[in-house]
Amino acid sequence: MSMAKLYGLGVGPGDPELMTLKAVRLIKECAIIAVPASGQDVNAALTIAVGAVPELSQREITEIPMPMIRDKEKLRESHDAAARQVIEFLQEGKDVAFLTLGDPSIYSTYIYIHKRVLAAGFEAQLVPGIPSFCAAAARLNEGLTETSQALHVIPASYKGLAEAMELPGTKVLMKSGKSIGKIRDLIQQQPERWEAKMVERCGMEGERVFLSAEEIDPQASYFSIVVVKDR
Repeated sequence: MSMAKLYGLGVGPGDPELMTLKAVRLIKECAIIAVPASGQDVNAALTIAVGAVPELSQREITEIPMPMIRDKEKLRESHDAAARQVIEFLQEGKDVAFLTLGDPSIYSTYIYIHKRVLAAGFEAQLVPGIPSFCAAAARLNEGLTETSQALHVIPASYKGLAEAMELPGTKVLMKSGKSIGKIRDLIQQQPERWEAKMVERCGMEGERVFLSAEEIDPQASYFSIVVVKDR
């Protein structure tokens, strides 16, 4: 009998039609469907998956507590507990599909579980999904890079944003959260250097597109991608 496996399954950025065929198949095949529980009423990854696999709405969903905090010790404890919860299912011989927004290798809380499960001697596999910034570029109907231009993916809500903005090439600002106003102000200070566009909730209900720094709403949601290009 083969060992049960954990799948870190990227459901893509928001539009259910952008989910991969492999993701749909694994959702149907896995005994356990898990989602991160961070205190939000509606899980975005689950909503996307149900759009592609309607029968998923009739299945029991396992919520794995993954609080959005910065206390390193508390985070470590929560990740350890989450991994133990998943490992219990694997020990029972049940495959687990852990749903995550976008791609599981890009700023996904899933990866902390993934590493712990592998370290415990169990099988775990990343299943790629379309990253949110690629979907945002498509929504803006423009490319991210040309010829030898560099592409920088930057967590905007952390320290070092001003320094990162000095990097040559296209900057994709993710995890913007409460820093959107700060981002807008920084860009507007030097409008001759940068142009910025933003997509909020790309492919989801309530999607909004901002075609300049001036338009950007500083109160936009966590699900916002800012694309900054050098002029």
